[in-house]
Amino acid sequence: MLDLDKRSIMYLPGVGPKKAEILQKEAGISSYEDLLFYFPYKYIDRSRFYKVAEVTGDMPYIQLKGRILFFDTVGEGRTRRLIGKFTDGTGTIDLVWFKGINYVMDKIKTGVDYIVFGKPTEFGHIYNIPHPDIDPVDQADKVANGLTPFYNTSEKMKKSFLNSRAIQNLQYTLLSGLNWTLPETLPPGVLNRIRMMSFPEAIRNVHFPESVDKLRKAQLRLKFDELFFIQLNILRTSNLRKLKLKGIVFPSVGDYFNTFYKEYLPFELTNAQKRVVREIRADMGSGRQMNRLLQGDVGSGKTLVALLSMLLAVDNHCQACMMAPTEILATQHYATVMGFLKDMDIKVALLTGSTKKKERNKILPAIANGEIRI
Repeated sequence: MLDLDKRSIMYLPGVGPKKAEILQKEAGISSYEDLLFYFPYKYIDRSRFYKVAEVTGDMPYIQLKGRILFFDTVGEGRTRRLIGKFTDGTGTIDLVWFKGINYVMDKIKTGVDYIVFGKPTEFGHIYNIPHPDIDPVDQADKVANGLTPFYNTSEKMKKSFLNSRAIQNLQYTLLSGLNWTLPETLPPGVLNRIRMMSFPEAIRNVHFPESVDKLRKAQLRLKFDELFFIQLNILRTSNLRKLKLKGIVFPSVGDYFNTFYKEYLPFELTNAQKRVVREIRADMGSGRQMNRLLQGDVGSGKTLVALLSMLLAVDNHCQACMMAPTEILATQHYATVMGFLKDMDIKVALLTGSTKKKERNKILPAIANGEIRI
């Protein structure tokens, strides 16, 4: 195992302590594994190069190939900006930086061919690209050969030179160091059955897609993994509950249930309701903890089935509590239950956050001593 979850992101080349702290606070990236699962939120096709003469102010993103003729700084203090006059022979466009000016002038040279990528804007009838990505032309295979990922970044990350491009570079460093080899998350039997892309190939293609088709297959595989392991965890929890946690055995169906069913039931139960009540009776008599979802349309009789279940508990000398997510719904259920039970000798109470202290002081002791049954 590679133990990627135990490897601190601080030790990835290009990160260090300061950037590691920013990555942890702003993006929740603490380990190699966290970075690997920090997926792009969109992709842009960088397979095409435009000419400067083709540029308009309403284009989303463009990619150019050419050189910077000269640099010029304009303004003072906060308004200071660096302008690089860029050309490819068909025209010129301004490259503009408001931050990191010294870094740009140290790294980017005039008269050298570069690949420029960014979103063009128009200001004063002059087209410019603010804070573009710039790469040497010999890096074209790496940066301009297809779909480019974009990662979510905050302003604090950008100020620490952790923009989307920097995250992409970190992903490349990490995956290159692993030689693209990652352990498969699914056993061969499952993998053969679902006939999906392997996990290592999916991770590679979600960060560096070889094609649109492979990107879609990678996303499908990673979505499958997420849902599959959620399901496994649900099954694991369910099995542990059955093995370790025991429920109260309700062996009998007594007077309360039978009286209500024979004399107070407002309508004949549907076959589905009868089946569910039988299943609930079986669960409550088994000694296992019941964990059941009752699903049905509005007005299909779910509350009635819940009441029948509570009467089974009352018949076996226990109390039952129906919980609701809002006070309005709790009040509605209280009225419904009271309407069903009518003159039956079962004490029911409503307890909500708005229950007055005087009333609460009556209800709580009555619940504690078993006087209130529902």
